Amino acid sequence: MRNLRMVVSYVGTRFAGWQVQPGRATVQGILEEQISRMLQEPVRIAGAGRTDAGVHARGQVANVFLSSRIPVPGLLRGLNARLPPDIALMHVEEAPESFHARAAARAKEYLYRISRAEVVSPFDAPFVAPVHGRLDVEAMREAARLFVGTHDFTSFCPADSEIEDKVRTLSVSEVTEDGAEVRYRVIGNGFLRHMVRTLAGTLILAGRGRLDSGSIPHILKARDRRQAGPVAPARGLVLERVLYEGGS
Repeated sequence: MRNLRMVVSYVGTRFAGWQVQPGRATVQGILEEQISRMLQEPVRIAGAGRTDAGVHARGQVANVFLSSRIPVPGLLRGLNARLPPDIALMHVEEAPESFHARAAARAKEYLYRISRAEVVSPFDAPFVAPVHGRLDVEAMREAARLFVGTHDFTSFCPADSEIEDKVRTLSVSEVTEDGAEVRYRVIGNGFLRHMVRTLAGTLILAGRGRLDSGSIPHILKARDRRQAGPVAPARGLVLERVLYEGGS
């Protein structure tokens, strides 16, 4: 068996997320189905992260074990010819047998895009969360900086989460502006379900003046989901890249 490392991009709008779910269209499910049909062998793909329904990815990483000896360029061309327009296999390479896309990941980078435009172009609308009214970007920057470091992020994941260890380390948490867009970039060693979208939702509250940016440490210490902001819309979120030892 050979182990292949793949980089996958997808527009998540119509998918119920990355992970296979019975009776629902998922990115993992479509990839497994098309690889199995193409190579006439059952496969199971492991992804670096389980993006939520409606979330996009520019650089999702996955690996798959195959018995087929199909050359890598042939797999890349053949699979992309079978995939729908909203999923693309960007890169494939041979990987050591020990490589596992999720277990070997050292960090992930996400980007959340917010649009303040009065009218959002239909070419941007599927990828941004519209926010009407003024946003205090400096307050959002100040709040974002307070997420950097190692913290218990219980306040930023669903209250019914079954994961016991909610401590994560964020190395980057920054807000920038690009015209009418406000962008939130975050890099961390791991993320809880809905965590990035809840961080973004909390920053939007700070930008609207409904939450004091200096209260972030208190929200973290509270370990109470009710203290943080709402879960921001999925369409504004993109998994930009997954980082591994020695690079992405």
